[in-house]
Amino acid sequence: MKGDRVEIVVDAGDTTRTYEVVATRAGRRVETAVRRGVVEVSEVTRSGSVVRTARFMATRVLALVEQPVPRTDAETEGDAETAA
Repeated sequence: MKGDRVEIVVDAGDTTRTYEVVATRAGRRVETAVRRGVVEVSEVTRSGSVVRTARFMATRVLALVEQPVPRTDAETEGDAETAA
């Protein structure tokens, strides 16, 4: 969903660095995966195509903070109606 974002805090030796991956357009979402010692954060379209990816060594990642966009009541009611 547009506005979803993930913050990644990485150990960079004597300091830390913070990176952000944000869903920039409507219909896009941000997905995270940890595979083989690598943390991968990707912006993905509705069809599943990856737009951009950030990869970090899992041993260097200090924090991974997912921040979804708050949903309004109208959006939540619409989801409940389609699920029923």
